[in-house]
Amino acid sequence: MPIDQPLVPMSYEMNDLLELVVDQKCSDLHLQVGTPPTLRMRGGMAPIDGPALTPKDTEQLMLSITPDAHVQNVKLNGGTDYGFAYLDKARFRVSILKAKGNYGLVLRQIPNQLFDLHQLGLPDKIKELLYRPRGLFLVTGPTGSGKSTTLASMVNYINENRDGHIITIEDPIEYYHPHKRCVVTQREVGMDVPSFSEAIRRALRQDPDVILVGELRDLETIEAAISAAETGHLVFGTLHTNSAAKTVDRIVDAFPANMKEMIRTQLSTSIIGVISQVLCKKIGGGRVAAYEIMINTSSIASLIRDNKTFRISSDLQTGAALGMITLDTHLLSLVNRELIEPDEAIEKAQDTDAMRTKLTSMGHKLRTF
Repeated sequence: MPIDQPLVPMSYEMNDLLELVVDQKCSDLHLQVGTPPTLRMRGGMAPIDGPALTPKDTEQLMLSITPDAHVQNVKLNGGTDYGFAYLDKARFRVSILKAKGNYGLVLRQIPNQLFDLHQLGLPDKIKELLYRPRGLFLVTGPTGSGKSTTLASMVNYINENRDGHIITIEDPIEYYHPHKRCVVTQREVGMDVPSFSEAIRRALRQDPDVILVGELRDLETIEAAISAAETGHLVFGTLHTNSAAKTVDRIVDAFPANMKEMIRTQLSTSIIGVISQVLCKKIGGGRVAAYEIMINTSSIASLIRDNKTFRISSDLQTGAALGMITLDTHLLSLVNRELIEPDEAIEKAQDTDAMRTKLTSMGHKLRTF
């Protein structure tokens, strides 16, 4: 679905493109040689009605917004990432890459507005967890599932409702958090500190109450985050996993065999909760998040400790009173509330066959191939 906009016919200006992204409420802008600038709108790809980008176009667009240090980085390493502010309208997470010798860019729009947890569809029980003095809270999901938005909203809630010192460690910094009731220190990996693990170690000497780790990328970072959670800090982090059970397994699997039992024990006591989320296309336009929520209980702690994470799903199904829910149950709820199409629920479900059976038994008409 081409987007017909009054852009200069044979030349693209970055400000015009960014204005279009903000105006059309797009999530991403793709700039690649051989195709017109392309917007991601409501989950779909929409090319602009204009000429294909040339190598010179993408290079000039890249140079128009990219700091010199990152230009050198992409020339040396073939890629770079950084945060970029467009006037006072929006921030973008910019990823520059080399492909077939040419420059390409992907810009992810980061809305200026920080959402209330209720607006995100999270239960009030989550707010209770944000008052915990210590522990590990993970938000997981695939790329583009809204993890950063959920984490930023949690940090903002703490900033507005608690006293303390919040340290965020990100690559790059996405949402800006002004000082409210808390003092907020935001550090960017590669600019302010060399690595996530080093930033966590240094943070422990900076009197933090809350530490946000943008991504638990490696063993060293995971180990540092768990240690920080155990020593009296509330630690938030993200992983690219799609369920609570797989999140625990991914962390344990990062450690060598002789440490796995110790890590399971540490996780069973330090983990507070896990939110696994996906973004779904909303009926009528826009996106809505579907969540799996695990809140640690004595029963779940035992399952983690005893390496029986495959049983966690059963606890989620019976833990509604505690604020827990499975992803497929939440997807079914979104269908029943007419927020998403049944086929969207099947596409995003963890157990697609069971979801198809349930929706069919409820009388929903499904797409056939």
